[in-house]
Amino acid sequence: MPELPEVETTRRGIEPHLIGQRVIRATLRRPDLRWPIPAAIQSTLVGQRIDAIERRAKYLLLHTQAGAALLHLGMSGSLRVLPGDAPVRAHDHVDLVLGSGQLLRFHDPRRFGCLLWQPAGEVHELLRQLGPEPLGDQFDGDYLFALGRGRNAPVKSFLMDQAIVVGVGNIYVAEALFEAGVRPTRRVGRVTRAEFHRIAAAIRRILRHAIERGGTTLRDFLKPDGEPGYFEQELFVYGREGEACRRCAAPIKASPMQQRASFYCAHCQR
Repeated sequence: MPELPEVETTRRGIEPHLIGQRVIRATLRRPDLRWPIPAAIQSTLVGQRIDAIERRAKYLLLHTQAGAALLHLGMSGSLRVLPGDAPVRAHDHVDLVLGSGQLLRFHDPRRFGCLLWQPAGEVHELLRQLGPEPLGDQFDGDYLFALGRGRNAPVKSFLMDQAIVVGVGNIYVAEALFEAGVRPTRRVGRVTRAEFHRIAAAIRRILRHAIERGGTTLRDFLKPDGEPGYFEQELFVYGREGEACRRCAAPIKASPMQQRASFYCAHCQR
């Protein structure tokens, strides 16, 4: 599933081709993706100029004067900028045809993504309860420590709660907790302020590095098979159950949590 760095890489990849362009047609090959595509995509978005592209959590917003098209890539979605006559492949569900003659194509084999509409001056209900951005000024160790007092949830579950902080997926939480030396099963209320500062710093560093790597490996968004440059890092714990820890050589362990495996080093993380 695309995570925050991959969505940010996508935003940066399509932005130069979309800013200032007017949407002259919306071709919907399906009436729905995860949810029905609202009529406003054709009745209101068409004719509007794209003024900005924003990422909020793992959503992308194409802002116009009338409102914003709200996109989520789901588990398998991708966005590509293509020539207007690009052949249509299976699972190419939406085209936004631009004044430049190019088009923005939404490809989603599993149809867990979405295309919705946010009227000007409103905040879509999917965005209203979201926590702060992990790379924003509001997110730091003091913020996490204050919210974590008295809670008994595992710290990993706490960090993956989108009402606490957005866009920190399973891989990035596992790696940040390893870097901070905190076991994912530790109860939130027992994590110290100093540990939360280490966790917040690790999340920010890992996400920034992932975005930078995505930017440097970005493939051509103008080709039909163009895909964002997904971050490839040498993982310390994620997906390495039974392998030797890269720091201490102890075997990496995995514990089930919320129907997912939580990877950690029992020697390096307490």
